[in-house]
Amino acid sequence: MQPTSTDTMLAYSPSATARYVAQSRAAHQLWDSPLVLDDPVALRLVGEQARADLARGGLEKYSLLARSLRSFVVARSRFAEDQLAASLARGVRQYVILGAGMDSFAYRNPHSASGLRVWEVDHPNTQAYKRAQLAEGGVAVPQGTTYVPIDFQRQSLAEQLQTHGWDPQVPSFFSWLGVSMYLEPATVLDTLRWVATATPAGSGIAMDYVPPIAQQPWAVQAVLRMLAMAVAMQGEPWRGYFDPQALGQALRGMGFHTVIDWDSDTVNRHFFRKRSDGLGMGGGGHLLCAIL
Repeated sequence: MQPTSTDTMLAYSPSATARYVAQSRAAHQLWDSPLVLDDPVALRLVGEQARADLARGGLEKYSLLARSLRSFVVARSRFAEDQLAASLARGVRQYVILGAGMDSFAYRNPHSASGLRVWEVDHPNTQAYKRAQLAEGGVAVPQGTTYVPIDFQRQSLAEQLQTHGWDPQVPSFFSWLGVSMYLEPATVLDTLRWVATATPAGSGIAMDYVPPIAQQPWAVQAVLRMLAMAVAMQGEPWRGYFDPQALGQALRGMGFHTVIDWDSDTVNRHFFRKRSDGLGMGGGGHLLCAIL
């Protein structure tokens, strides 16, 4: 669906953070080498003007903070996609992207021949904006990709997924990136508990989260407080922080037998070793995968 007026375009626009994430993924394709996340679709999703701006470079290309944030954005997607790939051996054939935003996996799905189907779950306005961007960029929606529109305040995730063909009897893998910090902790735990109870053995979920700011080194605390203030000023305050040990215990209590939790040092060892461009996480966020 192509927007036909400024008002319509504004109605379709995703959150400021979602747009920033999309541009960070696109910037990585142009500015960084070697790539941590090979995502050519990202450049086509952000639009012609954004591509031109990124091609010119700018302060964010060299800013230490911007590079750290870009590193986290691409690392968490790479982490989730690597964990998804590993899950295929456990029988997973359903991939559910919660809060899909401008995620591009479905349009470059390397596992389609294995029968992996993708469900993108998000607000209908965000989905409409994304589909307009896909059309503008000449990106087709592949077979096996299903949009699940949802208003999380009023609709049931389980009901919406099943209405759109998701089978709770088939092992599923979920990704939930860039969301947990904007929700109350109880809401996050309820969603994780639902995954644990509604899906069969072999299923799993990958997510990112932020530990309590007071637990971080002082320099990281300063950066996180600045970021939290910046997103709050845009109407998207951080609400959910999780102690790593307590979160791991909670997940095992729900029935997840394996919990993988990477801090920034572990992420850097896996994805950013021996680079000459200075790309790497500066600390703060964690990447987690829980498996049934």
